[in-house]
Amino acid sequence: MKHLLNTLAILMVATLVLTACGAPATVAPAPVTQAPAAPATSAPAAPATAAPGSNRYSGAAPAAAAAGPQLVIYMQMGGTAGDASTLARTNGARAAAAAFNVKLVEQYSGWDPQVMIDQFKQAVAAKPDGIEIMGHPGGAAFAALVDDAESQGIIVTSGNNPGDDTFKAIAQKYQPKGFGYAGADLHEGGFLTGTAMITAGLKSGDEAVVYDIWHNAGRSVSSQGIYDALTAAGLKVDKLDATDAVDKDASLAIPILTAYIAAHPNLKAIGTQHGNITAVLPKVLQAAGKKPGDIIVGGIDLSPATKQGILDGWISASFDQVLYLQGFLPVQQIFFTKMYQIPGMTINTGVGTFTPQNLASIAPLIDQGIR
Repeated sequence: MKHLLNTLAILMVATLVLTACGAPATVAPAPVTQAPAAPATSAPAAPATAAPGSNRYSGAAPAAAAAGPQLVIYMQMGGTAGDASTLARTNGARAAAAAFNVKLVEQYSGWDPQVMIDQFKQAVAAKPDGIEIMGHPGGAAFAALVDDAESQGIIVTSGNNPGDDTFKAIAQKYQPKGFGYAGADLHEGGFLTGTAMITAGLKSGDEAVVYDIWHNAGRSVSSQGIYDALTAAGLKVDKLDATDAVDKDASLAIPILTAYIAAHPNLKAIGTQHGNITAVLPKVLQAAGKKPGDIIVGGIDLSPATKQGILDGWISASFDQVLYLQGFLPVQQIFFTKMYQIPGMTINTGVGTFTPQNLASIAPLIDQGIR
């Protein structure tokens, strides 16, 4: 049964995403509402999608959406609207909202766990049909709040970060009621990135640094994967913590990493699993007087800057966690549960890396905010 449900979900996603990507013009979905405490944002451009109820979407799900009442879904997007680690997720969620006739309320937290908790409380108070959350704050912070939401008949699901063991226990408890997960296996994704960095030319004994949010265990699982891959290959790896200020404004990483490179003249590799830091790493290397290939870089996600960094040889590999699906699938999950009583599905969206060898065919989709 589980296999059948996953197959159904994947087939419907493929049909809807491909249809949306093939639309000849952009049609804006219903206006979105920001949560009161969310940072001020400007809405990123929506990808090409068909209007709610359009006959470009066929099948039982859109037909049910058109026939029934419009669902209201609150969704935690993560960073800030339009940034490299958020844009494709937003566009995926908006495409699903258009496909399933959903009123989507976007919440941007700047990756602050406390803001995520506050936004969840605001969402529950609004009594929507469903809420998508992220695991960054951990299960202890969410447990009583999710219990309360579920007791009110609100469907809760998750994406991007699977959380700690307590959070995973919450997901298991409410999986029959639609609590799923759409995102990467974080450690596995980081390990995959580290392996791609080694393939790009690293060897045992080389010096490397992994720069990320080490002071937050929930934010550093993927970077630990890079660290483990590099150390397993015999590299000497340092951990450098990124501050909360850098987390919110990655440009602040440029002088920090430039100074680190100057103090470590034998550095051969830089790894991170922070999308916005990845995007500024070419500027870091240029400021440090390096040429493409002097230092092998592994990162995560794709922005126009990261794409160009890969094409120009500054970045050797970037983990592809398919942010678009991390936006699309939670909206679909809540719709499926509400309309068809389908339980929560866990779908691993992170199964590959972007490299100079495979990027050319994907580049136009990056520019559209889809990949």
